[in-house]
Order: sequence, then structure tokens, then C-alpha cells
Amino acid sequence: MAKKINNNTNKPLQGPVKGPSNQVIKPKQSAVPVDEPQVKDPLIPAWLYEFKIQAIIVGILAFVLYVNTSQNEYALDDTIVIVKNEYVYEGFSGIWDILTKDAFDSYYRQFNSSNQLSGGRYRPLSIVTFAIEQQFFGAIPKDRMDSTRTNPNGITPGFSYDMKQPFERRFLEDMHIRHFFNVIWFTLCVITLLYFLRYVVFKNNHILALLAAILFTVHPIHTEVVANVKSRDEIMSLLFICLTFILAFKYQEHKKMWMLVCGMVSYFLAFLSKEYAISLIVLLPMSFFLFNRYTLAQSIKASLPFLGVMVVYIIMRLQIVDSMSPNSDSDILNNPYAKVTDANEKLATQISTTLNYLKLLIFPDHLSADYSYNTIPYKTFANPLVWLSLIIHVGLVGFLLSLIRRLFSPAPKPGEPAKKLSMETVRVLCFGISFYLFNLFLVCNIFFNIGGTMGERLIFHSSVGFCIVLAYLLYKGSEMIKPAVTGKVALTGAMLVIVGLCSFKTITRNPDWKNDETLWNHDIAEAPNSVLVNANVASSLINKAETEKDIVKKRDDLHRGLVYYKKALVLHNTFVSGYMNSFVAYLKLEEPDSAKMNLDMVKMYYPNYPKLEEIYYNLGVCYYMKKEIPQAIQQWQTSLKLKPTYIIAQQSINTATQAMNAQQRGEEVKVK
Repeated sequence: MAKKINNNTNKPLQGPVKGPSNQVIKPKQSAVPVDEPQVKDPLIPAWLYEFKIQAIIVGILAFVLYVNTSQNEYALDDTIVIVKNEYVYEGFSGIWDILTKDAFDSYYRQFNSSNQLSGGRYRPLSIVTFAIEQQFFGAIPKDRMDSTRTNPNGITPGFSYDMKQPFERRFLEDMHIRHFFNVIWFTLCVITLLYFLRYVVFKNNHILALLAAILFTVHPIHTEVVANVKSRDEIMSLLFICLTFILAFKYQEHKKMWMLVCGMVSYFLAFLSKEYAISLIVLLPMSFFLFNRYTLAQSIKASLPFLGVMVVYIIMRLQIVDSMSPNSDSDILNNPYAKVTDANEKLATQISTTLNYLKLLIFPDHLSADYSYNTIPYKTFANPLVWLSLIIHVGLVGFLLSLIRRLFSPAPKPGEPAKKLSMETVRVLCFGISFYLFNLFLVCNIFFNIGGTMGERLIFHSSVGFCIVLAYLLYKGSEMIKPAVTGKVALTGAMLVIVGLCSFKTITRNPDWKNDETLWNHDIAEAPNSVLVNANVASSLINKAETEKDIVKKRDDLHRGLVYYKKALVLHNTFVSGYMNSFVAYLKLEEPDSAKMNLDMVKMYYPNYPKLEEIYYNLGVCYYMKKEIPQAIQQWQTSLKLKPTYIIAQQSINTATQAMNAQQRGEEVKVK
């Protein structure tokens, strides 16, 4: 007789389950502790919880906010990393040099220099993508490299690039495509960030993940990262960091070796993008401890393979990056604290500057591409901003430590009052604050010299932690508003206001990054005392004069440019580029005496300036054209001293000597 089948599937099984041989079958244990189930708010549409819908929202938002950057050209550090980088122009052939040299190696060699920055810059991955793009645009072999790319002489070496030749005009068109790719990279980054937030941080509340991802996507402080093509390294770094978290957690859940291998590869690519990946040595085990409920020992053990990746990267980096060249640390443009009077003044300035990041995250107005000397004046511990910054950041560290202590404290016994903060709140705030602080510590100059005061791109990673905390506080704050529907309306309204204001600021800021001229002419109002901003405004005016046909306007642009250069040189009296470009401007104004004074300063502060003998020769030509022959001969003699084999200088001296003798005999001198 057949046994009756029990169809009551709702009834739980009683006792152990036995197999065919009466062995007890134990339930399969998950590698990851089971969390509370996803709670869906009935006031929020169910479809809004789906990853595809959320990814479409943040993806479209990212694309719409930054698609107008596709009209931009190049600006700021694009010149050093792309415009003046011969390895990029070689396409695939230049990739090996990119992978085995400092990021600025090509640029340094063009100026007969070497590493100028503390710790060097080894971030090859984004530059490799530029070379790959160039291969499809049309790579150029070394022996056919355009002379204006490898010759640093001319207007504003290192700051600008004159588009005269057909290839150069083609290069400008290619920059539009590079900008478009930057938008695509950023879109991929925010979608990956969304998945990371859903899968790791807010696994039980995917609406919170969406809110944090939206806040990150629309934040105007990220305009530099997306609008400046060079800053693709920041985008790729965060993208691969998020992938590392995702794959590391995937491996812990499924125990599939390919996931671990892919996670380690992703971590290595994060390092090749930028050094921020080192923060995961703390943040990754912390995330296992917080969100997988691992013990401290289990968290460290799960992170060991990634520690091995870090060791490999550090060894490789030490082999590739050269030590800093002598006296570079004394240059105010490489070391913004070179002019401080004592260590206390340096520390006080660094502490107060750190507060600027938090201010821009909370109120992203008055954005600037440059914060170098003397944008942020030196401060002492008598300045209240120093103490305000110290109180806030020490308070954040103290609050973080209290959260960590709470994680190790026992749960309240029955009858004891509940803790003020739930464990969910403790975990989220702990991770968000840690993500903010650990990435901030890498760029605040207090622990590592980054060769600059601050930069909006440098807070890109830390802003993830800021957005996690802000999204959580907004969401939990709305839950306190009763009735619940009013709370949701308040949350929606707050998000709409934030997204609206931030989107407007982002979209209107992007055109400022069109090129150096638009960027610096806008930012001079934000950083009027910056050496670099003044120099770059001057550069744009001198470049403008180059193509101006009206003689009066041409001379006016040159004179206005010189005013900005004079201010830059007052702020930084050893600024070689300032003297060189002032020389160029005076040469165009046909004022050789003023030109010589500036060129002599270049020779004094930078005796190895590339092709200095040719520059003195051109100065001699200017004197000769004005029939000031003795002065012309003097410049050509200087050329010969700099380069005894410079034949054209000797020939010109011979010609000028004959002309001078003829002049002394009363004969008319014909200038050719």
C-alpha cells in the first residue's frame, strides 16, 4: 500500500533528517552568516528595489550630468600626462614604457629633469588606456613624433599647446572622444559603486544604497575628476576598489577560486590606477568584521591574499620610481610648505586645510582647479580654523573608536535599557566614517607628502564614506517623521532639492574645464593669489595674442599677460616658467632688454633648461633686427658658451661683426 504523502509544506520538519542509509543529513551551512531579510517599505514601489532599475537611474544621471564635457578640449594636467607624453602617442608600442616608468617620465625628460615629486607617480593604468585610444586614433612612431610635442620651447612650456599643424587639430578632435570615454568610465564606476553598496554595506536596505549612490553621482566636487581627462586614474581606482570588495565578498559566500583570483587581479589594477588601494588593508578586513560578522581573526585571514598583492605592488613600484631629484623639495610648486618658518606652522596649515575638504563636501561652491601656493595662506595654532579642524577630526576619530568599542561590547541583558544606537547604525557609521578618514589620511599631507596643498580630485574616494553617512542620516531621519508617508515625502523632497542644486552646479561647472583659457580665467576669481593660476591666466592671454590680427589688441593681450606673470613672480621669485614666458612675451613686444632680463633669470635658476642656447640665439636675432648689433653679438656669444658646437651662432657673430664694422665706417647696414 502506497504511503500517504504529506502535502502540508508549511509545517516545519521535526527532528533530524535521515538519508537512505539512516545517516543524519546536516543542513548546509552558508559561508556567510544569514542577515535579516530585505525589508521593503510598502510606501516605496517594489520595482525601485531592483538593481537593474537602480543602475539605470544612476547610470543615466551620471551620463546626463557629464555628457557636456565631450565638448571640452584639454586642461590642467592633461598637458603633462597626454599632450606632452610621447609614450601615449606611440599607441600600443608605448605601453611597455608606460608600465615601466614614472607617470611623468616623458615630461621630465623633455626638460632635462627627473622626478620632482616626493614618492614619484606610478599610476600607469589610465595612461595605458590613453595609449590604447591613441592606437585607434592613429599612433605616431618615435622617429615621426611632432616637434612641438617633444620641444618644450615656446609659449608656456608645460601649460599650453598651440594647435597649428593638421595633426594638432586632429588631436583636439580626439580629445572630445577621450572626454566621452571619461564619462563612460564614470558611469561604470557609479554603477559598480551602487552594486558594492547593495551587496556589502546596505545588503538589507537597497533603497539606502540607491540614495548613497545618487548623492555620490551628483556631487559637484567630482567635476574635476570627470571633466579633466587626466583624472581618469581616480575613476579607475575607485571602480577597481569597489570590484575588489564585491569579488572578495563573493568568494567568501560561494568559495569559488576564480572569484578570489579575479578579486586579487582587481586589487592589483586598483593599485596600478592610484595608490588609494592601500586603504583596503584596513577597510577590507573591517568590512568582513562589520558586514559578514566574522571574528577579528577570520577577517584578517580572509584578507591575507590581498595583502600579498599589496606587497607585490610595493616591490614593483620601488623598482620603477626614481628617487626625487636634488633640491626639488625646496621648490614651492612641488612642496607647498617649503616657505614655512617652522614645523608648527606647517602642521597648523595642514590641519586647517583638511577642513576645506569637509566644507566643500557639505557646501560645494567656489570650486577651483588649483589650491597650490599661495591660495591657502600659512596658518599658526593661533588661528581658530586650525582648532576647529582639529576638534572636528579628532572628534570623528573619537566617535569612530566609540563605535568600534560598541562592536565588542556584550549585548544588553534582558531588562537592561537598550543601547541608543542600533547595531545596524553602528556598523554603517563605522564603515562610512572609516572610509572617509582612511582615504583622507592619504592626501591630507600630515602623514604623506603628496606634493600639493589639496585638490578636489583628491577627495573623490573619501566622498564615498561621506555619502554613505549622509544617505543613512537622511533615511533614518525621515523614519522619525510621523506619519510614515510624511517622512517619505520629506525624504523625497530633500533628495530632489539636493539632486537639483548639485546637478545645476555640476552641469554649469563642466564648461569651465573646456580648456586652459576658460578654466583659469574663471578660477582666477577663486584663487587670486595662486602662483599657477596667475601664470596660467597670463599664458592664455599670451596664446591669444599669438593669433590676434589687430596689432593694438595683440599688444594689449601681451601686456595684460605680463601683469599676471609679474604677480606670479612676486609670489614665487624663482618661478622659472614665469620668467621664460615673460621672456617670450617681451620678445613678441620687441622689447629685447626686458626679454634678456627674464631669460637671464631662467639661466640662473635653471642652467640646464632645454635648448637654452637656441633661446639666446633668438634673443640675439631680436637685437639684430633692431640694429642693436653689439647686444646681438653678446647673446650669440652666450649661445656658444652654452653649446660650443652651435655653428649657427658663430656664423651669425661673423656676419654681425662685418655689419658692425660697416656701421662704424658709416655704411648702411641691411638687416636680413
